[in-house]
Amino acid sequence: MDINDLETSLLKLESADQFSGVVLITQGEETLYEGSFGFASRSWKVKNTLDTRFDTASITKLFTAVSVLQLIERGDFTLDTKITDYLDIDLGNVSKEVTVSQLLTHSSGIGDDAEEDNGEKYADIWRERTNYLVTKTIDFLPQFIHKPANFAPGQGCRYCNCAYILLGLAIEKASGLDYRDYVVKNIFQRAGMSHSGFFRFDQSAEKVAVGADPVFNENKEIIGWQKNIYSFPPIGSPDAGAHVTAGELVVFLRAVQGNALLSSEMTEAFFTPRTQYREVDEGTREFGYGLWFALNKEREILCYQKEGVNAGVSAILRHYPGKDLTVVILSNMESGVWQPMEIIHKLN
Repeated sequence: MDINDLETSLLKLESADQFSGVVLITQGEETLYEGSFGFASRSWKVKNTLDTRFDTASITKLFTAVSVLQLIERGDFTLDTKITDYLDIDLGNVSKEVTVSQLLTHSSGIGDDAEEDNGEKYADIWRERTNYLVTKTIDFLPQFIHKPANFAPGQGCRYCNCAYILLGLAIEKASGLDYRDYVVKNIFQRAGMSHSGFFRFDQSAEKVAVGADPVFNENKEIIGWQKNIYSFPPIGSPDAGAHVTAGELVVFLRAVQGNALLSSEMTEAFFTPRTQYREVDEGTREFGYGLWFALNKEREILCYQKEGVNAGVSAILRHYPGKDLTVVILSNMESGVWQPMEIIHKLN
């Protein structure tokens, strides 16, 4: 990997207002590259740093998945537990046959609050609902439990954010804790992620990047920046919204890899592909318990990752096991991480 070429490319993206965020690349215990770009606050021209905490969007699902596996190990429920039986609340159109495993692997078939494959947009939900009133996990239920299933449980694969809302409710019932309190205590603190947390948009928190996306005129020139404060709830939930630094996301991955959060058997299960969702020329893409995996035709794992995207937010955690290479890119722009990841992948 040519670090000078990478730095030059990232600086070009920054100067063109196409990237604001941080990049961290490690190999084993060695840091190969780290850099910060753009503004954590465009209003005040405060620069991003390696200590800036970013909304990670759907990378939060990894914290939820590991929490679920912890509680399975503790004996509170199993992978085969039917979620409607366990929660014992009105879940509307959610099939009584949906299991914890299916929710983890996006094979439950339940309707999502924003069916993006059908052209629905998550931000449009908040045109009808008051976003700042959706702060508890149970508050999300009216957004999706009335929707019809996309397929019978276990008979397909379709990415579903709200599957992880149901898993968050299971975490709360099993632990007796609020979802966020459970994750802070049993994931962040146990892994040594002392700067990570869930921070509200309407409260002041140090070193938290503010999400914003460019506004263009008819000539595709940037004429302003739109903050994302009305685009989703004001604090993170089981499917999205935890705040971490790039370094602490690497700490999390190493903690899982090193059996610090799960037993060796459950760690192996976490890093195992489960359900195929896409066939590609070189092999397949498959979901596991939170992660997705790129496999070649011999079913060797080329890389695994979790990414997240929302208005004013994008994030990637990718690991290449053959090289023990980890890439973290966090951005406070919706389109921020994709070009840097493409550049890094080509250099790798």
